[in-house]
Amino acid sequence: MNLQETLSILESLADEKVRKQHIKGGAHENLYGVKMGDIRTIAKKIKTNHSLALELWDTENIDARMLAILILNPKELSAAELETMVSSEQFTWAADWFYNYVVKEYPDKEQFRERWMNSDDVMLARAGWSLTSGRIARSPEGLDIPAIIKRIELEMANAPKEVQWTMNSALVQIGIHHPTFREQGLAIGEKLGIYRDYPVSKGCTSPFAPIWINAMISRKV
Repeated sequence: MNLQETLSILESLADEKVRKQHIKGGAHENLYGVKMGDIRTIAKKIKTNHSLALELWDTENIDARMLAILILNPKELSAAELETMVSSEQFTWAADWFYNYVVKEYPDKEQFRERWMNSDDVMLARAGWSLTSGRIARSPEGLDIPAIIKRIELEMANAPKEVQWTMNSALVQIGIHHPTFREQGLAIGEKLGIYRDYPVSKGCTSPFAPIWINAMISRKV
């Protein structure tokens, strides 16, 4: 399957409702509005096709990029290519897919973490805090947790909304996985009040840090 054939299939699956939802969520106009399930179905048929994935990514079409994420091989990306791709996608849904399917699977992702956290590029900073959140939860050895907490306390309130989301995730992971710092994390969450009034669907957990932390702790008991 070549680029034009793939784009034609994506276009044929366009759903105006999905398109409007994505635009409302911050996507630009270059998209068809293909349902996630349909994109996954196409990806299963194509399997891994790194060269096609790069072509799809270069179109800047949201649906094409979502498909590209599922069919590329992270190990074939250079560090420069990966960083450019992270920086180039402003739609947070697609950016988070890229993080979960590509950045997390990159062989030497730690090389980016601190540099991205300190970047003026909003999307790099968002991904850097995501990497830090993952380290806090799964491999905290060597992390300066008190310094991370201090940065969150001082910076999160004024951070761009894209970065605020993953900084909040890092705060939550500290509260869940590091009992020594739990009360401090809860207090910072209460003081900052970020996402306190965030609308949440029935059955979902609020992203407000104190609620999220306590909900996860209660499940462990």
